[in-house]
Amino acid sequence: MEDHYYVSLSLEECIDRVHAAVTGSITGELIDRYEVPHPKGGTCVVLVYEKHYWRAGNRLTLTVVLDDFAGTDVTQVHCAGGGGGEGLFRFDWGAAGSFEDAVHRALEAYRL
Repeated sequence: MEDHYYVSLSLEECIDRVHAAVTGSITGELIDRYEVPHPKGGTCVVLVYEKHYWRAGNRLTLTVVLDDFAGTDVTQVHCAGGGGGEGLFRFDWGAAGSFEDAVHRALEAYRL
């Protein structure tokens, strides 16, 4: 998946869709939300989620960075999953990618 992309949603609409996609299971939860307003307008929002993945055998984190610096109805999206690996090689059976994919699937229809 691309490092970042844009969607045709307002920042708040994007946050709502991401949140619904990630917390739609019993173990998905938001553990932090941080907002940074830009002095020239717009806001950057950092969302940190945690979820237990049985196939990875532990909890994973997902960090989602969203901003509306390009305009009010355009949001830039960046996701990074991690924390799922065990041992020296951090092999997580694809769980971190699956965690990220929940966000990408929820926003696919709005990608620019």
